[in-house]
Formats: sequence, structure tokens, C-alpha cells
Amino acid sequence: MPFHFLFIIFTVIAFCGFAAAQSGRVKPTESPSPKPAAGGVYTPTSDRPRVVSQDPTPKPTPIKKDDDEVITVDSTLIPIPVSVLDANGRPVTNLKLADFVLSVDGQLVEIGEIARSETPVRLVMLFDNSGSVVKAREFEKQAAIKFFRSVLRPDKDLAALYSVATISRLEQRFTNNFALLTQAIEYLPAPDGATALLDGIELAADYLSEVQGRRVIVIVSDGEDTKTDTTLERAIRKAQLANCQVFVVKTTDFENYIRSGSRTPNANIMQLTAERRMIEITRQTGGAVYSPIDERELDAAFRQISAELSQQYILSYYPENEDDKRGVYREIDVQIKNRPNLSVRTRKGYYVPRR
Repeated sequence: MPFHFLFIIFTVIAFCGFAAAQSGRVKPTESPSPKPAAGGVYTPTSDRPRVVSQDPTPKPTPIKKDDDEVITVDSTLIPIPVSVLDANGRPVTNLKLADFVLSVDGQLVEIGEIARSETPVRLVMLFDNSGSVVKAREFEKQAAIKFFRSVLRPDKDLAALYSVATISRLEQRFTNNFALLTQAIEYLPAPDGATALLDGIELAADYLSEVQGRRVIVIVSDGEDTKTDTTLERAIRKAQLANCQVFVVKTTDFENYIRSGSRTPNANIMQLTAERRMIEITRQTGGAVYSPIDERELDAAFRQISAELSQQYILSYYPENEDDKRGVYREIDVQIKNRPNLSVRTRKGYYVPRR
């Protein structure tokens, strides 16, 4: 057989074999965890795989009243996290149900139950990843990782992570896997863009409203909001509707110290506005603002939040006859009987669900 015919037959056979191999090829699946780019360069979030738990992490679900109707805790229960401190700022941990007095709109009401730190925590961290946070960012990331390690109880708690910049992005869904949370923080993209912090608070509150447990938002940010589609009042309302307690680790003074070496705050009008905004959010929801000035104080701020969550009292209030108050804001006041030397921090009120 002439050589050129042999060459043609061999080419056809090779092509058919290649096509068959292509038709049976299995497309590689996306990796469940991010890989660092060469040289340690951050891979943009949009270009890297999503950090999604592949382990048997418990999935929180709403309460089912029956097969057709789904309700949330908000329709029957108002949880009231309470922190009680003595004159030296130390937590008081030996109080009983009978020691608390609860008023709603100035009227004494009955407290249904009291619980302590065994109540599961559902925590969302909002980590500022905007262009205004650069110098101190690496230490802030490590402090956040240590915070997750100290606060997260794998058998009880779930945590999630949002990055906050021009838009807020869910970087890690609820998980009890500390390694996944660490990965999500370590592989955040380089800080860039504006800060839509209030939008992030609304997103976190919506996300938390889908789960049961103590709902907590921890904000790590300078508190400035340079690009948002909401208002402070709406963000607070969202947090209150979802029964969220908000804590803030305000990084302005710490970042100024890293930049300049000065321990003296040098706040401008925008920073003062941001501070007032964060104070109001935490005051309304029963949280607190921490303004660390150096590495030691930053670590201490996260430790204080972790300690407070482990030492809180959770009062349960079951409202009655609120059908005519749907959507109305009701004020809360909590006192300790015959203990005027104790200070109490809790949420300032709640909105009656519209449904």
C-alpha cells in the first residue's frame, strides 16, 4: 500500500480516538477552598473559588409549625441579651430570674425564662475590606482569627464572614469549622473601593434572621460609610427586627497609631460622625464599641467581646395582645432588684413583627 494512504488512515484513526477521549472527559470540579496565588499575591474574590464547607456542618433551619407553615422565633419570643457589670466593670454571673425587672413601654411585664451562655451563638463578622483600611489590616486579620478561635464552640455555635467594601460580600457561609473561617480571612482580596457599611449591616441582619440562637454582628471597621444605599435608622431597624446584638471594634485609632506612631487620636469630622453612628447602633442593640489604640488593646477588645458572649444572661419575653401594634417600636428597660451599684447593658427596644 502506498505510503501516503497509510499516512491518511493513521491520521483518521488518531483523530477519532482523540474525539472519543474528548467526549468522555469529565469536567474538573471547582475546588471548595481557595489556593494562594503564586508569590503570595491575593487573588481577587471574584476570581477565586468560593469558600464553602464540604464537611457535615449542621445547617440551621427555621422552626416548622406544620408541614405547610414556617414561622420564626420573632413571632413568639423576644430574646433580650443582658450584660451586668459591677462597679469595677467585672461581670456579675450569679443572678437569678427573680433578680431581674423588665419593663416594656414603661409597664412591668413577666420574664418567661432566663438562660446563660449555653444558648447557641449565630455570629456574623463584617470585616472592612475597603481602601481606607490598609496599614493595620494584617494584624486586624490575625486578631479576627484569634477571636473566632476563642468564641466559636464547634458543638454549639455557627459563624459567617462578610467582607465590606463598595459592596458587601458573603465570604464564608455559616459554619462551625474554624479552618474554613481562617481560610476566608486569610485569602480576602487586597483592600480596595469605598465603604458601604450600613448596607453590610442590613445584609448581615437578613442573613441572621434565617437562623435560631443568639444573633450577633461583630463589625471590624473604622466605621466610616462612604457609599451606601440605606440610612442609619433603617440599618438599626433591620438589626432590631432580626433581634441582633451589634459589637464594633473601631479601628480608626489603631490604624492611626500604625501609620504615625502617635497614640493621640486625631479625629476629623467624618471620623467623629462614624464614631457617633457606631455608638448609636450598639446602644440600640445592647452591644458595645471598642476603640483599641495598639496591638495589645486590639487583642483585648476581641477577648472582651468573647468573654461577654460567654457571660451574658438571655431573658425571654413572650408578648401578648400585640395584634394592634404590628410594626410598632416598643421600648425595653431592664433593672436589677435592690442592686443600684450594678450597671446593665441591653437592647433598647424591639419592633412588633408585622405578620
